Amino acid sequence: MLADAALDSAGKPDLITGMRLIGHDLLAGFGGVGEGMSLQRAPDGRRIMWMAHEGPPKNFTGVDVTDPRNPRVIVQTDLPHNKVRSNSLETTGNIMAVAYQTYEPGLKPAGVELFDISEPENPRSISFFDCSGPYSRGVHQVWFVDGEYVHCASGTADLKPRNQKDDQAYLIIDVRDPAKPVEVGRWWQPGTMDGDDAPPPARLAIDSGVRAHNTNVYPERPDRCYLGYIDGGGYVMDISDKSRPKVISAFNPNPPFPGFTHTVMPLFSRELLVVTHECVHDNGLDWPKLTWLVDARKEDNLVPIATLSMPSVEEYGRKGGRFGCHNVHENPPRDTALRSDTLIFSTLFNGGLRVHDIGNPLQPREVAAFVPATPKGSRAGTSQINDVYVDENGIVYCVDRHIGGLYVLELDI
Repeated sequence: MLADAALDSAGKPDLITGMRLIGHDLLAGFGGVGEGMSLQRAPDGRRIMWMAHEGPPKNFTGVDVTDPRNPRVIVQTDLPHNKVRSNSLETTGNIMAVAYQTYEPGLKPAGVELFDISEPENPRSISFFDCSGPYSRGVHQVWFVDGEYVHCASGTADLKPRNQKDDQAYLIIDVRDPAKPVEVGRWWQPGTMDGDDAPPPARLAIDSGVRAHNTNVYPERPDRCYLGYIDGGGYVMDISDKSRPKVISAFNPNPPFPGFTHTVMPLFSRELLVVTHECVHDNGLDWPKLTWLVDARKEDNLVPIATLSMPSVEEYGRKGGRFGCHNVHENPPRDTALRSDTLIFSTLFNGGLRVHDIGNPLQPREVAAFVPATPKGSRAGTSQINDVYVDENGIVYCVDRHIGGLYVLELDI
């Protein structure tokens, strides 16, 4: 009956294999979610899925998913104005870090806000780390998993990019005293900032900028950052000295591929990297946007060995909205998240959610898929699955970029 209720809410999926839809929530009519999803185990035992919205008017939403078949919004907050977005958040224990990025340089708020979420219905601001400046839009993405450091993609007050599209560097913020965040390190691709000795980087045909995106750091290697740098490719960074991050190696197939390296996720037991390249244009304009498997046995010599299979571009490329890779379940190191080195959960916008078995990394196999029905009122004319989070029990949560809200699925593979 509960699964039927989810279908009544979401409509019959266009495609579903290897999983069952067990829950759906339209998030009080504000169902556009960015790439910030984090599952908190609250002090009272409840499980709260926190989500950052894709854009205004909403900032973030907390959904009680203690019963994943009956998700329920318990709090939803507003942004201060319509020229700022949150888009990204992370939780560690009862602290949440939220990114703020403005639509134009020079506006505020632009930075990272820390919240006490020990009472989920009443998030309380602890501090705000200001990243605003004349050339800064603030913070696009945050990574906060150890309770000590926020790693993020951000502009700052004193950075002046040679090209405004290159306005976000890799920033490390010490939050061990959450009331007094302090920057401890930064890095940008040489040649992108005013005053650099290196020459400016070449621009791609579709120029999305040479700037930081995902900034993943894991407890298995706290001395490494796995950095997505949009048109600059992906980097393995040595952060053993956080004040002076250093490049160990890079993987950049752009060109000939059309850019926008989003996520670099290590699979430590397999000595592999999963590297996604985000689709940022509608109707196949920037096709192909792929997810690569990269051999990282020698971390200073990264070698691509496969890409994850994609649905037919003839079927999806002109279907409406974006089609291509975006993000993966990033194996966050918390006890409410699945950590798998063989199953990759990826979001493909109108291509939905796809699950691949990479037991043989040379021959990845799609083993499950979910493409929801077009949400009522979608301006893309399709669903646009934007991000995914998988809990430790194998329950899969994915979200729509525009209006479809939160979908809850149970694996059947």
